[in-house]
Amino acid sequence: MRRTALVRILVASSFTVLALGACNRHPAGETTPAVPAPATSAPAAVASIAPVGAATFKGIGGAKFGMNSKELQEAWNGPLQGPAPANLGDCHQLAADPAAPKALTLMIEGDKLVRYDVGSDMAAPGGGKLGMGIDQIRKLYAGRIREQPDKYVPGGIDLRVSADDDSGSALVFQTDATGKVTSWRVGQPPAVDYVEGCS
Repeated sequence: MRRTALVRILVASSFTVLALGACNRHPAGETTPAVPAPATSAPAAVASIAPVGAATFKGIGGAKFGMNSKELQEAWNGPLQGPAPANLGDCHQLAADPAAPKALTLMIEGDKLVRYDVGSDMAAPGGGKLGMGIDQIRKLYAGRIREQPDKYVPGGIDLRVSADDDSGSALVFQTDATGKVTSWRVGQPPAVDYVEGCS
């Protein structure tokens, strides 16, 4: 008796599964709508950020080196977030995108914009980008590069590019042990050469 009841339950379950499957069928000639792939976020080091304007040796977008904090806030198209400095003149950094804080930061020192750091797919002045090989960077900026080992990345090299205008600024590409660019920054000396940022 128990065996017969179990068989009936299994047969009934099978029909239920077939019936439910038939409800999801499409008429002949129709295709099943594609299920969108789950969204994946890019790593912070290569995140995309909203366009902010061209990256140059004089600044980025409307933000120009030498602007004070008030001028920077007025010129920037969007919020800038970061901890307020203990003293107005202290070095501090502001993130342009709170969702990807390492994608673009602006460094303020002495209440002046002195540097910006990029960890996104934005192009540097002259065309350098994250993921490029060291030989590509050497070719793009031939005759303007000074190289030195990275302070913290074994096998990594920092390539310091002098500006091709009258700004007096520099561009620094950081590479990993495989010779790929992992980040870059533009700024005025000495801030552009601070390895630890404001630390």
